[in-house]
Amino acid sequence: MSDHSKALKKVSTSAEIDGFIKRSATLPLSASNKRGRLLFALDATASREPTWDSASDLQCRMFANTKALGSLSVQLCYFFGYKQFKYTPWLEDSMRLTGVMGDVRCMAGATQISRVFQHALAETMAQRVHALVYIGDCIEESIDYLGELAGQLKLHGTPVFIFHEGSDSYATDGFRQIARLSGGAYAPFNLSSVGALEALLSAAAAFSIGGADALQHLPESQLKYAKLLEQQLRG
Repeated sequence: MSDHSKALKKVSTSAEIDGFIKRSATLPLSASNKRGRLLFALDATASREPTWDSASDLQCRMFANTKALGSLSVQLCYFFGYKQFKYTPWLEDSMRLTGVMGDVRCMAGATQISRVFQHALAETMAQRVHALVYIGDCIEESIDYLGELAGQLKLHGTPVFIFHEGSDSYATDGFRQIARLSGGAYAPFNLSSVGALEALLSAAAAFSIGGADALQHLPESQLKYAKLLEQQLRG
C-alpha cells in the first residue's frame, strides 16, 4: 500500500449511472417479478486518482452495456478524504444519480470499507439489499473485522461482489476472503479487461434481481465471465 497525496480531481462518472439505470429499466422482469436492490460502492480516495480518468471511462462503458434481468433500484455509496462518507437515497431516477455523481471528487484519505459494510448491514436489515458491488484498489483496515462484517452480510442475504482494480497482493488476499465470507464473488480488473468487467458487473446486476439462476440468461458473450462468478456463488 502506498501513501498518495494528490490534488482534488473531479470524477467523470455520471454517464455510467445514467446508462445503467436506463438500460436495466427497459429489460423484462425476472421470474420473481420483484425489483432488485443493488448498493453500488466506490473507493474515491486519492490512491485511485492516477488511473481515475481511464477507470471512469471503463466504468461508464461497463454501465452503458449492463444488462439486468428486471427492474432495479440503486443506491450509490462512496468515501473519500478524511472520514468523508456519502450515500444517496434508493433511486430509480437516473438523472438524480447523475447529479450526485457529478459532485464526486477524489481526495486523499484512508479506506473506509468497514463503513460501507456497516451501512449495507443497516440498509439490508431495514429492507433486503440483494447485492453489494464494491470497486476499490486497496485495503487499509483490519481484514479480520471486515471478514466479520462480511459474515453478517451473508446471514442477511447480501453477498458482496468485489471488483478489484490493480494488483495489490494484500488487497487481493483480503478481498477474496471477504467475498467468500459474504457468499459473494471476487474478480480483479485492469484497463485492458473492459469486456470482462462489463460482463462481471452485468452478472452482479442480474444476480441482484434474479439470483444465481439469472446469470444463465445473460447474453452469450457474457456467459464465460458470469460462470466465473456463478462458481464462487454456488460455493
